Amino acid sequence: MKKIFLLAVVASGLAFGQSKKVVASDVHWWGYKVAKSEASSHDGTVKVKSGDMIMKGNNLVGGSFVLDMTSINATDLSGEYQQKLNGHLKNGDFFEVEKFPTASFKITSVKKNSDKIYNSLVTGNLTVKGKTSAITFPAKISYSKGVVSLVSEKFSFDRQKFDVAYKSTMQDVFVKDDIEMLVKVSAK
Repeated sequence: MKKIFLLAVVASGLAFGQSKKVVASDVHWWGYKVAKSEASSHDGTVKVKSGDMIMKGNNLVGGSFVLDMTSINATDLSGEYQQKLNGHLKNGDFFEVEKFPTASFKITSVKKNSDKIYNSLVTGNLTVKGKTSAITFPAKISYSKGVVSLVSEKFSFDRQKFDVAYKSTMQDVFVKDDIEMLVKVSAK
């Protein structure tokens, strides 16, 4: 009876995929003022709180990630200016981290891409501030010795779809709607 149960567990793992826990990550973001340039931008990081990637054989077929929005940090500034921008990003003007401490991304499909470097197109549902929208980005996905690695090409999404809006008298006149990201995640 134990052998039948063990065989059923192994077979279900092969049918539905094997979950790998995220062990390393680097998520970088860029935000721009209306005139998109290095001088009119800010960039920084946000930490992955938890996540998993689902493998079926040697192929990534799913997964999900939770971003710790309380960790959002501008890395292009230091000192007082960095503290001010970090506070601005975390308050009601943008991400409202006290009310929405996490964001998430759930992979819904992974397809082959014709690009030689970014060999896959990853589609999933991004949820920020309780609002969900589908996004797709090119990624280099590799699997070796039990470790799956996903490295995205720099991609963008429209922050307005998630109500990440600068709530001031000038509204969003100064800030571009697109936020760019580059994501690196490894799971084992």
